[in-house]
Amino acid sequence: MTSENISKNLQKMRMKIRLAEEHYKRLPGSVQLLAVSKQQSVEKIQLAIAEGQAHFGENYLQESLPKIAVLKKFSLKWHFLGHIQSNKTRQIAQHFDWVHSLDRIVVAQRLDAQRPEHLPPLNVCIEINISQKASKFGVSLQALIPLAQEITTLKRLRLRGLMVIPEPDHDFETQFLGYQRIQKIQQDLCEQGYMLDTLSMGMSNDFTAAIGAGSTIVRVGTAIFGCRA
Repeated sequence: MTSENISKNLQKMRMKIRLAEEHYKRLPGSVQLLAVSKQQSVEKIQLAIAEGQAHFGENYLQESLPKIAVLKKFSLKWHFLGHIQSNKTRQIAQHFDWVHSLDRIVVAQRLDAQRPEHLPPLNVCIEINISQKASKFGVSLQALIPLAQEITTLKRLRLRGLMVIPEPDHDFETQFLGYQRIQKIQQDLCEQGYMLDTLSMGMSNDFTAAIGAGSTIVRVGTAIFGCRA
């Protein structure tokens, strides 16, 4: 994909986000665009950086580490989106600014213990398994509060909010109601004293519904970069 295409795609996506903010009476700039760069080349990421994109999301640790190293001279924020294996926590804690996919206490404890002291606390979101399917990653609703309680005791982590990856559905109303349910869960947690400001919800095919339901971060990949390698 050419620099012109990535430039146009970013401009188009930013405009769609701004229009959705306006339509749903959200504050201007309250929704952040996270460019999902998994299985995309360093060259494509650099083209997005040239257009002012600073937040990038990766799913696979071994793929992401060389990218982070090569692009170290840029002031970027790296978000880890994939399922976290216990033996990968050290490098995630050392190289990422955000983790969206936290769903186990043992992983939270390891990230906390392995976060370098010279770095700020690692921003984390709890991933909720909203479909409640055993084949899906994420914490159950029953286990959400115990995990949130544990995270708040860990000094090197900062609990920011919730993340969800719903079942694909092309019906806007279904998308909206599903995301609205997550927003209600976040509100309930805030009322219990948890200081949450982030809802990581919405991808290329449903980000408008997510913004309508209160998303603060939308995760968009192919609509920016084109097909993955």
